[in-house]
Amino acid sequence: MAANQENNVRVTRAARKRAAAALQPCSPPPARKKRVALGELQNFSNVLPDINTGNGGDPKASLKPLKLRTEEREEPVDVDLVSEDPILGSAYASDIYQYLRSAEVKRRPRVNFIDSIQNDITANMRGILVDWLVEVAEEYKLISDTLYLTISYIDRFLSSNAIKRQRLQLLGVSCMLIASKYEEISPPHVEDFCYITDNSYTKEEVVQMEREILKFLNFEMSSPTIKTFLSRRFNRASQEGNKTSELVLEFLGNYLAELSLLDYGCVRFFPSIIAASVIFLARFTLRPQTHPWTSTLQHYTGYKSSDLKDCVIAIHSLQLNTKGCSLAAIRDKYKSHKFKCVSSLSPPTEIPSQFFEDING
Repeated sequence: MAANQENNVRVTRAARKRAAAALQPCSPPPARKKRVALGELQNFSNVLPDINTGNGGDPKASLKPLKLRTEEREEPVDVDLVSEDPILGSAYASDIYQYLRSAEVKRRPRVNFIDSIQNDITANMRGILVDWLVEVAEEYKLISDTLYLTISYIDRFLSSNAIKRQRLQLLGVSCMLIASKYEEISPPHVEDFCYITDNSYTKEEVVQMEREILKFLNFEMSSPTIKTFLSRRFNRASQEGNKTSELVLEFLGNYLAELSLLDYGCVRFFPSIIAASVIFLARFTLRPQTHPWTSTLQHYTGYKSSDLKDCVIAIHSLQLNTKGCSLAAIRDKYKSHKFKCVSSLSPPTEIPSQFFEDING
């Protein structure tokens, strides 16, 4: 039944908005439409950009000769003690961060699981699934931590378990069900996740997959994600010396971080490296003439700018969309005024090589 109904998927609000925008003249969309979310899996073609090749494409912005400015390299600001809120655990922040860095090593997925484990799943199929799950998270108003944890579960499960493409969507909703129970105050019910797939899977199938995932994870559901590092320390450190809106910088970082979830190529990077890289790229996007890395960021992330080069370039390519990625859920999400329209911000097409030279301090 799941295979026969693979193409019949409930429409999310984001999909309905895109459909409504295409109507001439505009007319109210029907109560429910069918959206082919994973039906493209059998006929995909270059859905995602290949970050291992050059930027390519026509540049939308040219990098003029810049007089690069370097921010003052003073002693790192103690961002852990900026707030006196005991809930933030400032006194334990350093120990917590060290634990998270060790945990991300133990609970990372294989970097080549598509090639080494999967026989019927491709990187493009994974991207289509992630794009759809972003819309599902928006549909049910799930917090971003739930989305990141969902993708973590998916990648870890696929690193050891070969599955058929007809069950990939089942894996996705089952992982989101587990992550919702872990992160949300009022998580959606099993029936909700069945409904969003147009009942392509039964309640029993979802529960059985949930059981398989939990057994595989050994019920160790906590795992550091990109969001963990962004919200815990990196965003606070990035505000040091920042002369732009704190919200714009934060939303832009979140946007770039979610873009990285789409790309299978980013699986090879630790979550902490991706978190540091999106801070680097967000600051560069907002102030391209100023070195985006500071002594405070270097101290609190534990990464030098040279450590981030490969990851920054990969996410920069995603931000520019040089390969014409057709997956639009994240870009559409961050085009809204709620997120200050940060996906509309266009960075220079090249990052000066000087910015990847290590700073003193």
